[in-house]
Amino acid sequence: MKKKNKQNQKNPQNVDSSTQSEHRKVNWKLAKQILRGFRHNIVFATISVLLSTAFSYAVPYVTSFTLDYVIQGTDKSTPAFLLPLMESLGGRAFFARNLFLCGIALFVFTALNCLFTYTRRENIAVASEGSAKVLRDRLYRHLEDVPYDYHKHASTGDLVQRCTSDVDTVRRFIQLQLMEIVRTFVMFGLAAAVMFSINVKMTLISMAFLPVLTISSFVYFQYVRKYFTASDEAEGALSTMLQENLTGVRVVRAFGQQKSEIEKFTKLNQSYRDKTYKLIKLLGFYWGMSDSVGYLQIALSLCMGVYFVSKGTFSLGNVALFTTYVAMLTWPVRQLGRILADMGKAAVSFGRLDEILSAPVEQEPGKQLSPDLCGDIVFDNVCFGYDRYNDVLDGVSFTAKPGQTIAILGATGSGKTSLVQLLQRLYVRTAGNLTINGTDVNDIEHGHLRRNIGIVLQEPFLYSRTILENIRICAPCATEEDVYRAARTASVHEVIESFDQGYETLVGERGVTLSGGQQQRVAIARTLMQQAPILIFDDSMSAVDSETDAAIRKSLLALNREGITFLISHRITTLRQADNILVLEGGRITQQGTHQQLLREPGLYHRIAEIQDAVSEGDER
Repeated sequence: MKKKNKQNQKNPQNVDSSTQSEHRKVNWKLAKQILRGFRHNIVFATISVLLSTAFSYAVPYVTSFTLDYVIQGTDKSTPAFLLPLMESLGGRAFFARNLFLCGIALFVFTALNCLFTYTRRENIAVASEGSAKVLRDRLYRHLEDVPYDYHKHASTGDLVQRCTSDVDTVRRFIQLQLMEIVRTFVMFGLAAAVMFSINVKMTLISMAFLPVLTISSFVYFQYVRKYFTASDEAEGALSTMLQENLTGVRVVRAFGQQKSEIEKFTKLNQSYRDKTYKLIKLLGFYWGMSDSVGYLQIALSLCMGVYFVSKGTFSLGNVALFTTYVAMLTWPVRQLGRILADMGKAAVSFGRLDEILSAPVEQEPGKQLSPDLCGDIVFDNVCFGYDRYNDVLDGVSFTAKPGQTIAILGATGSGKTSLVQLLQRLYVRTAGNLTINGTDVNDIEHGHLRRNIGIVLQEPFLYSRTILENIRICAPCATEEDVYRAARTASVHEVIESFDQGYETLVGERGVTLSGGQQQRVAIARTLMQQAPILIFDDSMSAVDSETDAAIRKSLLALNREGITFLISHRITTLRQADNILVLEGGRITQQGTHQQLLREPGLYHRIAEIQDAVSEGDER
């Protein structure tokens, strides 16, 4: 049990399915928020539904009136309160002479039905598209505000699928089904009122199968909901696989893993196909069954209507009216299953979106100050762990002064990257003190803190834009000369100039068109444009040769005289000119000092230096 709890704490995605289902309940507060700005559109759409439904039901009523009152001379289908009005106009003889009036009435009612149908669709389209935009904006802002740890554990493909496919599911439900719910109840209410006022017995017969359709719709909704969820999750897994493969296409090809990756994709695609196919089969069964019941209801109404006409208890106009009303009711009632199914799918999508929006945003634990960060950086007995069971950093203490270069050496997993991430407050220390220019890092507003810390990673991310745009992204108003100066410092200016399009060369996705060393140098130039007083190079010169490495470090030393530079590297030649070298082992600083000092004492630094010197001598031979 303890082990399970530990895993759950380390990976927030390892949660119980019951917890997930709780999260996937519709958050009605959220639904109100995204529709808040479109309430008037919802109101107009609802009014339009009422009016269009009323006019659509008036059309068959005019037909019934024409057949019974005008042609056959009976008033069986005419409401009693309308008879005095008909007689005052001239009665049956007047309408028989002016039969075109019934045609005009049919045209007017049909036109009004079309008009209000249009206004309904227009207003609900504005509401659905607008709410989808609001939802996408909220999701994007929230994903920008969640802690760094959230993105480390989240699946990118799944997040993309939620922000696109799930949002579209909600949008389509609002656009296509929300007003259909209102329309279904209005249609049923109007039809029932008119039909019961004419003949109770015939009304009960005409609606005999409607409860069957309604109950089957609810049963179907409850049963099919889990299949919608399974299909969505399979699609998310497929999207994740596809994105990872396309992003890592260089690695896949380098190791000749195309066949293996194709097999993995095929397996996930098969799973998605099978789950979706099962869902489609269920949909097909329901529609076939509901069609059969609907046509059976219409046939029953027609047969019984003809029977009652033969008995003289029913009129021909009433048969036409009842048959038309039943046909009009059958579609929305059997559509109720589709509406409820889409509601279930929308509820699942809403729940998946709410899981993102419910994720806690990055907190400001302190005073949110914006001090000058040109000063000493002090680590005082700093401890940190990703969970409460294991410390990644344990009692780290050192001081970095303006103008100094601090180098960090250590094996993989020793805590090098975690140390600089604490400096950026991507993670919050669990113990000890960490200050910049006398101010606790936790008291510095994180935006201000990160704007003043420039970082270059070992595997930098480059946007699918031009090289010029990539370098200038931190300083959009910078001149081209500023860009060239940063590129020269990063020893990449001449390389860029050698390209056919120079700085206008389009960088492929994630910088795939550039070599590893070129990507790193472009990223260094981009970071230099930030003009931050604190620079961090996290093994960001691993892909450049020693000569270029030395040239970059020389330029950086001249450029950042008043700032503090952190160098993380496994290469001794990169670290040897640093003012203070920290050797990390198991989250602890086991050695610190200059290159010469560390060479004179036994330890990890001395061993690595000897190994690299031996390798270097062997290469020269």
